[in-house]
Amino acid sequence: MASRTARNRQRAIREVRGLKADKEIVRSFAKRLAMGDAAAAQLRAEMARKIAGRSPQRDHSLAALRRLPLVGADLSAERERDGGRDIEL
Repeated sequence: MASRTARNRQRAIREVRGLKADKEIVRSFAKRLAMGDAAAAQLRAEMARKIAGRSPQRDHSLAALRRLPLVGADLSAERERDGGRDIEL
């Protein structure tokens, strides 16, 4: 019973304003997230990505770039600054 009490403390009742047509889907979504299992975590991450405008393809591309051999190599991307050259006009 103690774990149920702990779970109830973490939950909160929120009022959400929206279209009546969306009421059931929002309620179902909230219930699914409240389950707290791996599927809920995956759903939460996917929705957060969609809301933020990030695509899974972009995440895969970033992961691929991070696997490149030069990642972690202490490379300097700075270049020397000079004043340019003097020209006569």
